[in-house]
Amino acid sequence: MTLQVLAAGLSVCKVSDLSGVDLSGELCFLGKTDRELSLVCPTDRVPDSTLAREDGWRALRVAGALDFSLVGVLAGIAGVLARNGISIFALSTYDTDYILTKEEQFDRALAALRQAGYDVE
Repeated sequence: MTLQVLAAGLSVCKVSDLSGVDLSGELCFLGKTDRELSLVCPTDRVPDSTLAREDGWRALRVAGALDFSLVGVLAGIAGVLARNGISIFALSTYDTDYILTKEEQFDRALAALRQAGYDVE
């Protein structure tokens, strides 16, 4: 399985509303529940309506489109990283999964995944 490194540094935010959210960037992920409105975006595009934020994230994307019948893709990646003491923030879209780690753990995460047989580009 191939994992692609995304270049931008990311922030995970809690926002009060969508005003100021810039959807034109390479990665912008919104999540809404009855309790919160969350945003993952490049750090340089964090909106003013941010109530809380955690900067310093990096991301990997599972290459290609994943069929919904596939089992354990995210669990396998998360397991490798957990065994190496690396926490993650996971995102799933219609096509694929994204795995975020803190910047200071990113190189260790890449090394652990490569050692486990993942192709990282």
